[in-house]
Amino acid sequence: MSEEMKECPNCKSPYGYAVGQGIYNCPECSFEWNAGEKESIENEAESKEPVIKDANGNILEDGDSVVVVKDLPVKGFPKPLKAGTKVKNIRLTDGDHNIDCKIKDFGAMALKSEFVKKA
Repeated sequence: MSEEMKECPNCKSPYGYAVGQGIYNCPECSFEWNAGEKESIENEAESKEPVIKDANGNILEDGDSVVVVKDLPVKGFPKPLKAGTKVKNIRLTDGDHNIDCKIKDFGAMALKSEFVKKA
């Protein structure tokens, strides 16, 4: 058996060990892979875009309309953004506040998807 260890493409554990010619196994997640397939698995994982869901679990997409489900305080404004406010034509982004939009009387804003529902 080879002393060479490889990183697991499934859980990123550095303890993947050889169990055959070009076949490796991960002791932490029990994932088995061919050394030649590792690159294709990594490329497949990178190409997947994150799925962003609303408060009810519906998948959101660019251009959707959403409704705010709870009053949200807005820094620099005396009034909060009221529940029931409809927001049209959202753009999905990476990060904590994963929705960019323009709201009437508030302007450009970033929202968290957990505080909206699909309209």
